[in-house]
Amino acid sequence: IVTQKPLMVQPNAPRFLREGDKMEFSAKIVNLGDSNVTGTAQLELLDAATNKPIDSWFKNVLPAQNFSVAAGQSFAVKFPMEIPLNFNSAMTYRIIAKTNNASDGEEMTLPVLTNRMLVTESMPINMRGVTTKQFKFEKLNSLPSGEGWGGAHHALTVEYTSNPAWYAVQALPYLMEYPYECAEQTFNRYYANALATFISNSTPKIKTVFEKWKTIDTAALQSNLEKNQELKSALLEETPWVLDAQNENQQKKNIALLFDMVKMSSEMDKAFNKLKEMQSSNGGFVWFKGGPDDRYITQYIITGIGHLRKLNALSGDNYQKVKPIVDKAIVYLDKKIKEDYDYLIRYKSVLKNNNLSSTAIQYLYMRSFFNEYKIAESSTTAYNYYRGQSQKYWLSNSKYMQAMIALALHRTKDETTPKAIIKSLKENAITKEEMGMYWKEWTTGGYYWHQAPIESQAMMIEAFSDIDKNNTTVDDLKTWLLKQKQTQNWKTTKATAEACYALLIQPPPLTPQREDLKPSIINLNAENEVEIKLGNTIIKSSDNKTEAGTGYFKNRIAGDKVKSEMGNIVVTLQSADTKLPPSVGWGSLYWQYFEDLDKITSAETPLKLKKQLFIERNTDKGPVLEALADGAKLKVGDKVKVRIELKVDRDMEYIHMKDMRAACMEPVNVLSEYKYQGGLGYYESTKDASTNFFFGWLNRGSYVFEYPMFVTHAGNFSNGITTIQCMYAPEFTSHSEGIRVSVE
Repeated sequence: IVTQKPLMVQPNAPRFLREGDKMEFSAKIVNLGDSNVTGTAQLELLDAATNKPIDSWFKNVLPAQNFSVAAGQSFAVKFPMEIPLNFNSAMTYRIIAKTNNASDGEEMTLPVLTNRMLVTESMPINMRGVTTKQFKFEKLNSLPSGEGWGGAHHALTVEYTSNPAWYAVQALPYLMEYPYECAEQTFNRYYANALATFISNSTPKIKTVFEKWKTIDTAALQSNLEKNQELKSALLEETPWVLDAQNENQQKKNIALLFDMVKMSSEMDKAFNKLKEMQSSNGGFVWFKGGPDDRYITQYIITGIGHLRKLNALSGDNYQKVKPIVDKAIVYLDKKIKEDYDYLIRYKSVLKNNNLSSTAIQYLYMRSFFNEYKIAESSTTAYNYYRGQSQKYWLSNSKYMQAMIALALHRTKDETTPKAIIKSLKENAITKEEMGMYWKEWTTGGYYWHQAPIESQAMMIEAFSDIDKNNTTVDDLKTWLLKQKQTQNWKTTKATAEACYALLIQPPPLTPQREDLKPSIINLNAENEVEIKLGNTIIKSSDNKTEAGTGYFKNRIAGDKVKSEMGNIVVTLQSADTKLPPSVGWGSLYWQYFEDLDKITSAETPLKLKKQLFIERNTDKGPVLEALADGAKLKVGDKVKVRIELKVDRDMEYIHMKDMRAACMEPVNVLSEYKYQGGLGYYESTKDASTNFFFGWLNRGSYVFEYPMFVTHAGNFSNGITTIQCMYAPEFTSHSEGIRVSVE
């Protein structure tokens, strides 16, 4: 089939735009008729969210140009433009070619990415047993007023609730929308949808709130973005704040839509089918498609399914659907624990010594959720050996591992060791009125999965709920967890999933004979009147229409209205029932601002990056690479090679390296695939605005990565930076310097 018109306009648009760039937007006008034509080509630029013209912002000073094209020929038109600063949204272009008797046009939306990074500073405002309390947000307070500060405010957000379950509700959309495709995040999309369904079904009050939110009448938020998944994922990866609510009503509606039953069940099916594809024939899951099976990720996913069952969020037909995955994975994991034991025997290790690894502890904990599966006969000796080891050597492990051991033993009918572990944990804990209860280890952190503070605290909440059954202690533990929350999440998808689980478990009732009493979602009946003063601005819960029965409200102050005196905060509580004292309340203040990439100070970390661009020139001796200096001139059609040198001074796991590129460059490798290079296996994924590398394990040493691109547009562009980050310990991060490229 050939589809064509006598006159056609074919724009050559980049995949994205970056603020501060200057570029020539080019298009080809094709005349397929049998006579010459003359006419005008016109470029219109619109704000994708509002559909209002923004030509003047983008300095589109030649919006209409004349053309004359001979029969069967084509003609190029170029429109110079500049991308303005602080336009954090998307731009729709509309290009139209007209003659006296024919016309053609094309419209498309491009994401506009920032050359700055969004920094979030958070401050918890927790009220426990007091009615008035003062807080100081030192960093916001110390800002010079007026023009003295180079950054730009994004927003100041206040949220408050008497029920921590709301924090889990608020974080689930982040899990559902996270853009990368590894097994852990695919599973967490499934997990979030299962939890959302459970919350809606088990708590009529929350369901009523969502039903009410759904009917809020608002203009569709950036309808172009909502319809265009490709664009949405580009914006989510590069500028995750773009889809933040433009107003309070819209955000409520978005959350209500995410909790829509029909949508949740279809999303669950989608995530489940993807997950099924990531299970190898031997039963283990891979981290990224094409990679080797990963034991830790397999144990993590099966444990997550155990969590959902414990909360009654996965039962009946839903569990039957997941069961084949669990059947295969448990056989795989039972084999793996036997391999560990056989290895000890083969290398004549002294069996009575401490041979307990964090992987074996995670296995015992995972297995405790699935007592209906008999341990394979060949693995029984190994299982009993490691269970005995955990009873004997629990004290030499980290606090996270100790809580895991306590739960695994408690569920396999050991009455004494779990109590001893809980007693020891209590003696080592730090308890502060404002911070709640936590452990000193959490502040030192680390870059291995078993050193993660949020996940560790979530495990403590589960251990103290199941074994200690003391509501006050569990509340103290939850307080610390809530204080660590960032606006949408707890730093990573894995930490967010564990935190949501921990907030939704309750200590079981103290009547063991009543087995029908299942742990339920947190009490939703406490309601307080809250007044929060930010400098001279007063926010009252009564003005914010707190949600019925949940006491939750949120207020967002737009960036242009944020002032430094808002760092002086006074919170006053009053119980709705005057006879009762105010109940516990949790709140947070989030200040978000933009800072230029080169001004964000990166702490010296174990990771070091150097990025260079080279032009590939063809000579008599073959292709030669020539280093590109900052500001050097390129031409449209040049072949450019990116070289990234990475140095890491210790072994690390689950690392993500993201290489941004200039809007004028088009990569040659567009297929995502698993690759091997010099003994290192990694997954390389090309996205619209960046190339991503994911390393399951990175040995100490130096590595070089290269990939080619072609130059497609003229102008002056920011090439972005390369960032590298430990995916599950984001504080281990580093970035290269940013450079600019000019194309003639």
